[in-house]
Amino acid sequence: MSKIDICVASSEDYKTVQKISKETFYETFSESNSEEDMQTYLEESFSDNKIKQQLLNNGSFFFIAYDENVPIGYLKINLDTAKTELRDPASLEIERIYVKAIYHGQKVGQLLYDKAFEIAQQKGKKSIWLGVWEKNSRAIRFYEKNGFTEFDTHIFTLGHEQQIDIMMRKML
Repeated sequence: MSKIDICVASSEDYKTVQKISKETFYETFSESNSEEDMQTYLEESFSDNKIKQQLLNNGSFFFIAYDENVPIGYLKINLDTAKTELRDPASLEIERIYVKAIYHGQKVGQLLYDKAFEIAQQKGKKSIWLGVWEKNSRAIRFYEKNGFTEFDTHIFTLGHEQQIDIMMRKML
């Protein structure tokens, strides 16, 4: 693997963000969910319009990881009213760290997390928080390794299924 570059995404990158979103979400969660629920979720949650709106939201920031010129993952963070849930103004939300499966274990997720941590520090935030599916043990271990602890749960709906996300926070 060559040097990984982390670049700010703009609204023109919506197709890249959309493609990574669909690929990585499917890779990660398809074995545990019905094909119908997966396809419905992918089409609704990662539609052209939805991704474009997210990229244009002043409180959301996207960073794409590239290996050479190949996009391999991305980070989405939220501030202020863009946050999906916990609206604490002293916090930053990591909504997504999505990395293609063939790059797992190659520190791409860590580089993306480090970018979120850097921004939280620059903005004077007191904590970083996120939600992670209770059955995604790989991600839970990653966040625990980076100092996150569980503080609550919430329901994540995927198609006809209600699933439990563990909410985790790291104090800065």
